[in-house]
Formats: sequence, structure tokens, C-alpha cells
Amino acid sequence: MAPVATADATTNGTANGPVKAAKAAASAATQLFNPFYSPDVSGDGNDSDYQFANLKPHWPDVKWEPLGEIEVQDRGHFADPEKKSLLSAASKVTHLTPAIGTELSGIDLRQLTDAQKDELALLVAERGVVFFRDQEISVREQLELGRHWGPLHKHATTPVPREPGLEEVHVVYNDGSRRPDPSAFSKLELWHSDVSYELQPPSATSLKVITGPPYGGDTLWSSGYALYSSFSPGFQKYLEGLTAVHSAVAQADGARAAGHTVRREPVESVHPVVRVHPVTGWKSIYVNPGFTRRIVGVPKAESDAILELLFRQIAENPDFQVRFRWEPNSVAIWDNRIVTHSATFDFWPHTRHALRATPHGERPTSVADYEKATGKVAKDRQLEIWKQQGLPLPNLDSTVSRGYTD
Repeated sequence: MAPVATADATTNGTANGPVKAAKAAASAATQLFNPFYSPDVSGDGNDSDYQFANLKPHWPDVKWEPLGEIEVQDRGHFADPEKKSLLSAASKVTHLTPAIGTELSGIDLRQLTDAQKDELALLVAERGVVFFRDQEISVREQLELGRHWGPLHKHATTPVPREPGLEEVHVVYNDGSRRPDPSAFSKLELWHSDVSYELQPPSATSLKVITGPPYGGDTLWSSGYALYSSFSPGFQKYLEGLTAVHSAVAQADGARAAGHTVRREPVESVHPVVRVHPVTGWKSIYVNPGFTRRIVGVPKAESDAILELLFRQIAENPDFQVRFRWEPNSVAIWDNRIVTHSATFDFWPHTRHALRATPHGERPTSVADYEKATGKVAKDRQLEIWKQQGLPLPNLDSTVSRGYTD
């Protein structure tokens, strides 16, 4: 994750250009290279025998226009709520935790029908992240799958494959050419929702690992639904009225410090702290340590305290998390609107090489705006599940202590 900086100014909606605090943070970290956003290229000299040399990272020296509003239509709206077509095709369906994560066995992502793709979008919206193994899907087929869910995002700073025509692919690559520098980042900073600073951040995002270490390099995801559900009704209501600044500035400054072209100027966007998923109607916390800089309209001490609480719950509460051990040809598909994620960087000196396709979603919608636009009441996921199961709802006003022993 790029060095975290606190923005001292913004505009309503989206603002272009660096801010002083971000510049200062990036300047102080000029000599520190973060393995996730500034991978070293010194290992690129002799790789003719590497099977996926054409997909190794490349930083094109090009400039792109700013992103405008993009029309998107969530395919989950068209899905069978019971997802019969998708789930009946799987040989096994494994829910990995109560809050987040499902693994589907026996599915070939290349063979999905449009109806199954729609149902997969709904399953990802409900479960946060869905995993597949032994997938032979090519990178171009991966892009086509992503396009079914929305127009694809092109990243402004991170690498694309060497092979021409793949500018919509985000390359994740680390090898033994450089030992990770723990002074460049903290583990908490690495938790993020991809490019949340965009006006229309991503929806159902896929990552395929094509080369991986024998062990290590796992990815963890944390549920924004579960985080929201964990709070008291009063605090939930307070958070629903807040907005926060998400910034690309530090990431862009980190890329420049590493000698790479920033292909599109960095932006800052203001998003609701609690957003509503357009298909499920469930409320999710939408902040992340990587890109969220401050809460709008509250004293700095209050903003810092709120974000510290939310960030630490994201990173440290195992009840909200699922952890996936990658193998070559494993694929994860997650909904960036409702989960944050982070990878472990414990696999040096082995190679870890993955490819990401990232469709745009809608502009994040607050609880008030969702309810006004749809006439529906936004829901707490956990309460809805308990209702569906016929379970009694908790007495949130009770002062009785509920213990737990392990």
C-alpha cells in the first residue's frame, strides 16, 4: 500500500491534484518501495524461460483522460434469487465462514452461461467473495467475464502485462529480486478496497494466480456487512450520516517516486461511510486504511478516532474475515463494494504472479439516498439472516453480560 497521507483539503465529490499532506508523506517515503504498488523490475533481465513472461509487469508511458460517469447495470438484479442454475452445476458448495466466503467446486468459469454469470454476481454480493480452483480461464477470457458485470477499469499507476492489448489487466507480481522492506508500510495499511477513490469504484472483481509460492502469499477478506452489523443501533445510525474522503494522491506519488508514469491524474472522491448494495439492499461499512483519509465535517480528533476503530476492526476481527490459500489457477471473485482485503507478504524469495480484472460499479449510495430512490428500507444483513432462519433477534438494549469461552 502506498504511504498513507491525510488530505487537508477536498472538494464536494471529486477533486484532482495532490494535496500538501500527501506530498509530504510521499516525499518522506521516496526511498521506500512498497511491494504491492511499486514492485521492482530488476528481476526482468533474463526471463525467457518463464512460462508467463508475456504477462509480467510493464508500465506504459502513456496518458489517459480523466474518468467520467459510466453507466452500469448490476447483473445481480437479473439473477434467480435461489441461484439454481449456478449452484446445481457445482459439485460442491462450501461456505467457509458464517459472515463471508464460499468455495464452488466443479465449475469451469469458461463455460458459464449468462444466467449463471448473473447468479454468480448475486452470490458474490451476498457472500462477499467466492473461490474457484483449477481454472484454465485465460486472461482474455477473464476480461470478458468481467465485462459481463460492467465496464472495465484501467489503473492509473500499477502495471499492466507486457503483452499488448491488455491495459485493463492489473498485474500483481513479486519475485525474489528484492526482499520486502517492512519500513515501507504497516500491515494495517495494506487492507484496502480496490481504487475506492474513483467516482465509481469496482464491483465484482476477479483475481487469478498463475504462479505462486509453495505456501504463503494468502489473501484475507473482511466483510463490511459484518462490520456494520457488529455495532450498536445508535452508532450505526451515526455512521450512516457520515461521508469520507478517499484519495489516490499517495498512490500516484509513490508511483512517481518509483520512476513510473502516472497515466491518469490522481483524484479524490467523497463517499458515504455506510453504503447500500444495490442488489441485496444490505448496509456495509465503506472505508479502508489504504485510501480513506478522513471523515468530512467532523473535528479531526473525532475523524481519527472513528477511522482507527473501523480500520482496526477490519484488520483485526477474525469473525469478519476469511483467508484463502492460493494454488496456481485459483480464482477469487469478490465484491469490492462490501469487502476489504489484504495479502500476506511472507513468501519471499518465491514468485507470486496474479492477474486482476476490475469492473466499475455504481457511485456509492448512502442509506438515505438508497431509500429515497427505491422506496425500500435498507437492511442489516445479520438481522435479515436471523429472521430468515426463524431465530430470535438479540436484545440490543440488554445489560446482561454474554460470555464466551474457548
